[in-house]
Amino acid sequence: MKKLIAGIALFGTFAIASAQTITFDKTTFDYGNVKPSSDGIRFFTVTNTGDKPLILSNVKASCGCTTPEFSQDPILPGKSAKIKVGYNTAINGGFNKMIEVFSNDPVNSRSVIYIKGNVDPNAPDPKPLTPEELKAKAKEEKAAAKAAKKEAKKAAKAAAKTAA
Repeated sequence: MKKLIAGIALFGTFAIASAQTITFDKTTFDYGNVKPSSDGIRFFTVTNTGDKPLILSNVKASCGCTTPEFSQDPILPGKSAKIKVGYNTAINGGFNKMIEVFSNDPVNSRSVIYIKGNVDPNAPDPKPLTPEELKAKAKEEKAAAKAAKKEAKKAAKAAAKTAA
């Protein structure tokens, strides 16, 4: 009987270790100081670092001043998708908002990401990015997603090793 229970527990651990895994490029997006009614749209990158399709079932903001948008299309293993988050910058003052992300990840079915910043009429005007800066930013985001994927794989291997 003990061998049967141990076998079931071991199988369950490997099933979880080889399932879909949600990873974010960042868990907090800091807007910094922004002018009232400026662009409040930001993006989080979600990567599936597992080996089965990841599905985002719901994304909920903590209040009506924050509006998330996402796709329920499956995110294939190794692929990424974007969560678009809009904040109503017509509201002056500091903000720190929570966004819940629900998925079919067996370990993290509920993940939390945050946005924060300060809407200030005296904030400097946003400077448009040059093509070089845009390219560097895209490269930086890609590197962050790759590092997150590598870290998640390392954690899954460690979990499988611990279970063995």
